Amino acid sequence: MTRPAPATATAAAAGTGTGTGPPPAARRARRSLAPYAYVAPFFTLFAAFGLFPLLYTAFVSLHRVELQTPGVMEWRGLDNYTALFSDSYFWTALRNTFTIGVLSTVPQLAMALGLAHLLNRRLRARTFFRTAVLLPYATSVAAATLVFAQLFGRDFGIVNQLLALTGIGPVDWQTGTVASQLAVSSIVVWRWTGYNALIYLAGMQSIPSELYEAAELDGASGWRQFVHVTLPGLRPTIVFTTVVSTIGATQLFGEPLLFEGSVSGGISHQYQTLGLYLYEQGWGFFHLGRAAAIAWVMFLLILVLVGANAFLVRSRSRKEAVR
Repeated sequence: MTRPAPATATAAAAGTGTGTGPPPAARRARRSLAPYAYVAPFFTLFAAFGLFPLLYTAFVSLHRVELQTPGVMEWRGLDNYTALFSDSYFWTALRNTFTIGVLSTVPQLAMALGLAHLLNRRLRARTFFRTAVLLPYATSVAAATLVFAQLFGRDFGIVNQLLALTGIGPVDWQTGTVASQLAVSSIVVWRWTGYNALIYLAGMQSIPSELYEAAELDGASGWRQFVHVTLPGLRPTIVFTTVVSTIGATQLFGEPLLFEGSVSGGISHQYQTLGLYLYEQGWGFFHLGRAAAIAWVMFLLILVLVGANAFLVRSRSRKEAVR
């Protein structure tokens, strides 16, 4: 004959359902709150180091703030923006940013696409070549720019010596507008081509091999396979690299700063970018309020460029869907 369970143990078991663990309502609440707890650290850091500086910069851009007295703020409203748009050097920096961005982004992505196509083929020592193309990206921007500054030297630079072999006279790469912008753009192209090539290579390897086999059975040549199979399959990757390269070109700072070591971007500001112009206003002329206004103009410019790129991609996708 079995003995009955104590009354207290029976009551506890009846209250919890199993006798152990939290009640069902607490478990449901824990499951519903768990995803928010996992993402909370990211949003906390983003709010502290991303959102707050962005909003505070907008607040500073509406005041007159000097570097010597950062705690003293004088309300100016939109005067910083008005003074900015009436400054001819701002428009020069904006034009230089656009020109250097085009000169560096277009060749960079085109060369990266061709390089990725070669690395995707069956080559000997493929791992070595895939690692080697990433070495420029791993190189310090300061070291790379200083080396390129020597290569583009007017009197003893290797580039001018090679041009002399073809009968072209020495080019002053740090004084001429077009020459200096080409020199700065070449540094950007050298550093980022291999990085983008590996991104394209990863995208190419994700394209199903059945598409290439079907194209080959249809008699398509290697070039037609690249145009009609590889490029459509890489469209999202190309959009990503274009957006990232556009953002990087808008924020270009290290290469033009170290190319000659001048914040003004040359004698006549011929290669001063918006990043250099911001630094010159904030830490050269001590106008932190105007520097904050420049930062917000750059932020809005990036939004416009990225939005325009997204609009073009969406329009192209709609046209192809109609076809």
